[in-house]
Amino acid sequence: MTLSPGTTLLATLDQYINGQWVSGEADPIDTRSVIDPNRVLASGNAASVKQVDQAFQAAVAAKKSWAALPMAARGAILLKAAAYLKKHAQDFGEQLCTEEGKTRSEGIGEVLRAAQVLSYYAAEAERAAGSVFHSPRAGEQILVTHKPLGVIGVITPFNFPIAIPAWKIAPALIFGNTVVFKPASAVPLLAMRLVQALAHAGLPAGVLNLVLGGGALGDTFMEHEHLDAVSFTGSTRVGRRLCAAGAARGIPVQAEMGGKNASVVLADADLELASEQVLLGAFSSSGQKCTATSRLILDDTIADEFLAKLATRLDTWVTGDPHDPSVNMGPLVDVRSAASVRNGIDQAIGQGATVFYAGAAPTGGSFIAPTILLLPAGAAGRQNTAWRDEFFAPVLSVVRVRGTAEAFEAAEDSEFGLSLALFTRDLSTVVAAQQELTVGILHVNSESSGADPHLPFGGAKASGYGPKEQGAAAREFYTQSTTVYLRG
Repeated sequence: MTLSPGTTLLATLDQYINGQWVSGEADPIDTRSVIDPNRVLASGNAASVKQVDQAFQAAVAAKKSWAALPMAARGAILLKAAAYLKKHAQDFGEQLCTEEGKTRSEGIGEVLRAAQVLSYYAAEAERAAGSVFHSPRAGEQILVTHKPLGVIGVITPFNFPIAIPAWKIAPALIFGNTVVFKPASAVPLLAMRLVQALAHAGLPAGVLNLVLGGGALGDTFMEHEHLDAVSFTGSTRVGRRLCAAGAARGIPVQAEMGGKNASVVLADADLELASEQVLLGAFSSSGQKCTATSRLILDDTIADEFLAKLATRLDTWVTGDPHDPSVNMGPLVDVRSAASVRNGIDQAIGQGATVFYAGAAPTGGSFIAPTILLLPAGAAGRQNTAWRDEFFAPVLSVVRVRGTAEAFEAAEDSEFGLSLALFTRDLSTVVAAQQELTVGILHVNSESSGADPHLPFGGAKASGYGPKEQGAAAREFYTQSTTVYLRG
């Protein structure tokens, strides 16, 4: 369904509880176009605390029968849901573009990525279920088996409104857990589309439950007696609060939190390649990726040449209506976020930053033009708010360094440790980076953003807590192991 100017409502925002779509019982909610906030895309009512309890009760009631279902049967449901998303990728991608602000091609790509994630975990039934170890005792084998945790609370952010929920919900389901899912309040429509795909695929009642509403619902999750684990993606502030609450309850928490990711361009780098990849890492999706490049560390010998190449590339980078195929970058998710970023840029300038590049963008609303800030050299520049705080926007802060050692020191000068991109031709430098830099993801000669579903994803330091997401690592969070000493 292509969104026309006359379109008013695409859907009613409902809760999905125990296999039924039901109206919320709390305050009215809606979701609006990022381009035209006066245009309501969908509306309804938030879930009440009572409905959150109903969702957990449904998940508890369903968990035994779901866990008993053969994994191949669970995988077949995921595959059918993936096919549904592929069939509707154009429509849902258009809706994602309108609701969240990615370009239309990025929106469609995200829907297809969600389908890919479902398909990947559907194949878990064809992978090893556990391990067998030798015993030092005759006549005995030692097995390590895995079984589901129970009821998983899933809390997701706005910036990948269908892909991130997919990469949490798919492994939770395939390993036999049931789920209560709360998406970010800014993007309920795409969350509903994912749940619709799984419901269409024949997911039994109670296995997946959706509740819509503000952040306070997350606190209700943490207080519920039937919560067995939580997977969260969002801010470090909220994530640490959830981690503390989980520790107090004695339940596992998986938290993917903030990032202030660096790209390091050394003297021997291929500057054409590096300038292309830094641009994509910093400005795709309006910089609203936890893995986006927001710090740029340049060897002084190539800094001027590199910045000139990057500016030339940005001169053709178009910011505007994300539905327009000629546009490279849309707006931020809402006006409040844009205002916060503008304040952050002003604060950084007040602390000594200078604007090297300010691109063109539509005025007003939630548009932020691609911006490059030059920070003072040395430790002083690295105290600037643009170096330390996550703007979550198309803002790139630059420092110059002399040599690899100083570059690595600057890269490490952050409380975060999610992703880093290193540009060099020297293999020994790559080996040193792998050994010395504290990050969860290291890209060599490619952009800092991006994640593949078959690989572990997550950060170090303040960027992550608990087991990694995706790939085989997901089993470490969504299951508990039992060591079985087996003797006849």
